[in-house]
Amino acid sequence: MIRATGPISVADYMSLCLSDPQDGYYTSQQPIGSGGDFITAPEISQLFGELLGIWMLAIWQQSGRPKPFHLVEFGPGRGTLMSDMIRAIATDRDAAMHLHVHLVEISPTLKREQNKALANFDASKEWHTDFASLPEAPLFIVGNEFFDCLPIHQWVFHKGHWHERVIGLYAEDHLCFGLGPVRGLGTPQETAEDGAILERAPASDAMMGSISTHLASHGGAGLFIDYGYDTPAYGDTFQAMRHHAYADPLADPGAHDLTAHVNFTALRNRAKEEFAKAPVSRMIAPPVMTQGNFLLAMGLLQRAGQIGAGQSQQVQERLSQAVERLASPEQMGSLFKCLALMPEGTSLPPATLT
Repeated sequence: MIRATGPISVADYMSLCLSDPQDGYYTSQQPIGSGGDFITAPEISQLFGELLGIWMLAIWQQSGRPKPFHLVEFGPGRGTLMSDMIRAIATDRDAAMHLHVHLVEISPTLKREQNKALANFDASKEWHTDFASLPEAPLFIVGNEFFDCLPIHQWVFHKGHWHERVIGLYAEDHLCFGLGPVRGLGTPQETAEDGAILERAPASDAMMGSISTHLASHGGAGLFIDYGYDTPAYGDTFQAMRHHAYADPLADPGAHDLTAHVNFTALRNRAKEEFAKAPVSRMIAPPVMTQGNFLLAMGLLQRAGQIGAGQSQQVQERLSQAVERLASPEQMGSLFKCLALMPEGTSLPPATLT
């Protein structure tokens, strides 16, 4: 495509590499798990998914128990998170009886994995390829490491002007970064040091707009966890992962997972804008939390103690390592952030699983 039409934006490159029906990463690779390119929080321990399930259950209960209980996951991976969430939600018989699971997924390979992971649960299951096909009803939505894979645009400040960062060819077959004119999205207004890179994510903004508009109109809740920042800054966060290590994002298009850090301030602001525009909306977007603080507030230590009680030293050590990895500021605890969209008057519950 680049050879035929010329350089393309970073956003177009990400979209093609990740989502091309024939050669895209999510349609042709096995990305998650020890044999894939990365391990997500649900793959580390059941603690993560159970606590998210408790949160969703509590918000559903505090919302008046709307039925059916539409539980939605964006980018469900291998189904591990949803499996752990369902197990936690099933502690409430009423919730379990009315649970309807929706999985938004474009990868045929991962759909098969999800179907296997959820085969033993009685809850009805439905797959979707986009948000628009979800029911016009209260939705309880979770997205773990979802927004980081949506395409971003990058601008570079060079000689007093902003230019869009593009990807083109040199020596016929070698991909390289370059500078092109700013098209479509408008030129950033701020000035910066020469070489500074500014990132924007219109695809993420549009998705959050759709989600928050739906929640404002129909009710429900949203919980989104990803690696990113809540204080916008200049910098290049566009990266590739291959076999649990960083790779060249321009090497072997379609063979790597391409991601960028999530601007949580922008996501929260978009949600607040949509909630404010709605004629009647009880939805709020509380301040962004770190993953560590969220999980600890949800009762991570207490739940780990419940699971580890009476178990072998090996099991207890494994739980301790999982807690450290999920919540420690030196591990995932600070880099990963949590944005909750919830009805006014609801609150974080402590972990209560039996």
